[in-house]
Amino acid sequence: MKLDESDLAEQVIDFFNRLPFNKFMGISLIRIGKGSAEMMVDYNNNLIGDSESKVIHGGVVTTLLDAACGAAVMSAGMPKVPTATIDLRIDYMRSAKPGKMILAKANCFRITSSVAFVKADATDGVDEVPVASASGAFTSPI
Repeated sequence: MKLDESDLAEQVIDFFNRLPFNKFMGISLIRIGKGSAEMMVDYNNNLIGDSESKVIHGGVVTTLLDAACGAAVMSAGMPKVPTATIDLRIDYMRSAKPGKMILAKANCFRITSSVAFVKADATDGVDEVPVASASGAFTSPI
């Protein structure tokens, strides 16, 4: 039986959502398409980086962006083919609003035989300015 594209997407979403570290962090893959992915993390007091301001730790944002970029790369080639981060640059533009979930949208915009290139933004729905932006290079899935 051949899987259609939506079945394959559901399998990849299930794979990412079962990863132990993603579960620990509360990260969920909510959408995956041809070279794109959306992941989110709910606000959680265990992820606070500053007890006074209640702001989520920057490492949570980095992890979310890295995971979303990896998922986008996987969907751009052959889903379920592992990828690895070669280089990832994160530009933090502001703190995420305490109490808000963070959404990362990633897009794989170029693939060569050895490297895939990705850009992503993390937002909290409060401001037009993203919380952070990422650009990265990953091992190619083709």
